[in-house]
Amino acid sequence: MMMKSTPNASFSFSKLYCSVFSHHYALSRDVTDHIKEFTCTNCGHQATTNSRGRLEAMTPKLKEINDALAFVHAKRVARGPVLPVQFQKAS
Repeated sequence: MMMKSTPNASFSFSKLYCSVFSHHYALSRDVTDHIKEFTCTNCGHQATTNSRGRLEAMTPKLKEINDALAFVHAKRVARGPVLPVQFQKAS
């Protein structure tokens, strides 16, 4: 029985370039005011900012979290600013 070898990932010069010189990220989406999604202009690698503001590789779980955050943020922005409650002075 002869096994066929299939490559796991296709060879790409852009991936090789990014592995040598690092990624060149461009903003692809604002999730909220603090969380952003980025895409590499060379190879298409995606990243997002984490809770500390550092770039983290995009995973399906992070993509789902960002989609939920964007939905909640859009609803909150559409609702308008929250006015502060003014209390009456006690007599």
